[in-house]
Amino acid sequence: MKAQAEHDQRAPPIPQGGAAPQTLRLWLLGGFRVSVGSRSIGEQEWHLKKAGSLLKLLALAPGHRLHREQAMELLWPDLDPKAALNNLHYALHVARRTLEPSAPAGAASGYLHLRGESLALSPEGPVWVDVEAFEQAASTARHSLEPAAYRAAIDLYSGELLPQDRYEAWAEQRRAELRGLYLWLLVDLASVCEGRRELGEAIEALGRVVAEDPTHEGAHVGLMRLYALL
Repeated sequence: MKAQAEHDQRAPPIPQGGAAPQTLRLWLLGGFRVSVGSRSIGEQEWHLKKAGSLLKLLALAPGHRLHREQAMELLWPDLDPKAALNNLHYALHVARRTLEPSAPAGAASGYLHLRGESLALSPEGPVWVDVEAFEQAASTARHSLEPAAYRAAIDLYSGELLPQDRYEAWAEQRRAELRGLYLWLLVDLASVCEGRRELGEAIEALGRVVAEDPTHEGAHVGLMRLYALL
């Protein structure tokens, strides 16, 4: 796992001049962490687990928006609609108080909106999510075919998605997709480096694949070929 400081360097700068709302940052790879402006919110500050889970769902949702019925079904699948809606409202309240503890009671949130049947995360302010940054960097690498671009993307993957939510069904598919993207980046980096005759770099990349997935047959075959070329 990369040092926390490396992640902070890739987050957008904190707005100056007291602009509101401040930048909301969410780290989901390798663990869950949130910051609002310069204030960091640790895992222990989410006194209601579902409040944190709601924030995670919105961070992963396309456009950071989710229909309330989707959120209710994912977070409270065994409850009747009325009970699930009550739980959703309470989770929203707790999440808002966690993100904005000094906001006046009853004030509109700058970060979590429920309008009609649509939930939105920071719709009017800047938001940065490490998963999005990783996927965007991977896309850049895919088009540039430059080793430096691959390394920049690989460095953003600091671990599997939300390891503390390993048994949550709503996270399983995205976790597998992101892990697969990470492995693909390493394999493709090895191929690019081999084409440049940078065999040591290629071996290092495939070694990381084998360390992450010892059953990855392609990585083993590639390593044998590279060692033979050496």
